[in-house]
Amino acid sequence: MPHPVVPAPAGTTAPRKPFQRHGQGGPACPQPSNRAGAPWSETPILAGMSELSSAHALAATQHGVLTREQALQCGLSEHRLGRLLRTGQWSRIRTGVYFVSPGCGEAPALATRVMAAQLAYGPRAVAVGPTAARLWRMQGLLPGPGHETVHLGLPGGTRARRQGLSLHGWSIDPGQVTLYNGIRLTTPARTLCDTVLLTDRHSAVSVIDSALQRGLVHHDDLEALSRANTGRACARRTQPWWGLTDGRSHSTFETRLRLLCYDAGIAPETLQHPVRDAAGTVIGHADLAWPSWGVVVEADGSGPHRLPDALFADRYRQNAMVTAPQPLVLLRFAWRDLHRPRDIVAMIHQARRSAATRAAADRPP
Repeated sequence: MPHPVVPAPAGTTAPRKPFQRHGQGGPACPQPSNRAGAPWSETPILAGMSELSSAHALAATQHGVLTREQALQCGLSEHRLGRLLRTGQWSRIRTGVYFVSPGCGEAPALATRVMAAQLAYGPRAVAVGPTAARLWRMQGLLPGPGHETVHLGLPGGTRARRQGLSLHGWSIDPGQVTLYNGIRLTTPARTLCDTVLLTDRHSAVSVIDSALQRGLVHHDDLEALSRANTGRACARRTQPWWGLTDGRSHSTFETRLRLLCYDAGIAPETLQHPVRDAAGTVIGHADLAWPSWGVVVEADGSGPHRLPDALFADRYRQNAMVTAPQPLVLLRFAWRDLHRPRDIVAMIHQARRSAATRAAADRPP
């Protein structure tokens, strides 16, 4: 069954240039080209530029990399090329592909490594799975073993692993490929289908939540995306994960905390629950909530919630919640609390009992 295709929204990955989508049944993805549209192998050296400047200008359009053939086309000699590599001005990032990093000393960015792999493997190579998800700025894939691996689809090829690279021989329709700044990658819908099969449950649900929250796909699409994986490796194991997603989660931490509660049999009744003051004005939204229990939970991420303004806003919202007309028992958890899941569950149960005791005490005799 073909994968559903969701159009790539403009401005979802980087502010400089929006994604441009290939049409259904369109031609194969083009090779990197100059602004006039001619392949670089046929592009003359820019007038008035030295051979090295011309090579650097070309590399700048390809995320800092270029092939050996392109370097020679720019007018560099084999001797000059060898000297650039020996002196460390350039480095070999893939066979026949060089990273132009004069004096920067920085590791190549993800986009650079993806472009290098695509130059090495040809115009049919497409960024897929977790790599495409990261290029789409989907959240949920945490650093760890294999995080920096570049996942590349080579339709018709066989699955293989090389240093820092994982090759997949999946069939990918032209309409499931989009182009961003010279990088070929799968559309958000196809990216989710592939990523779910290549990662763990918590990461997969987090990535889908992020895509939903960012509007890259819609909740109504998920059933079709799940069916589209039928027959693929790991599809049966991962099929239930699609039903655990919720685009109301604003962060990976919220998703993981929600899954922890779900596994403990106390799934939140709602997310982003509005809390109102005596005048009915919304004074805040609780990340996870059990309104029937009188319990709400705030998931404090390790980044924004540490900033002074955020700390002040959090404290104000917390005070407002616990002094609302119908006071709530408020719990706050941080990332490190995920290492103590039993404590989280126990605290939520204790909060429920405390809320019930408070409600009983407030009832008129």
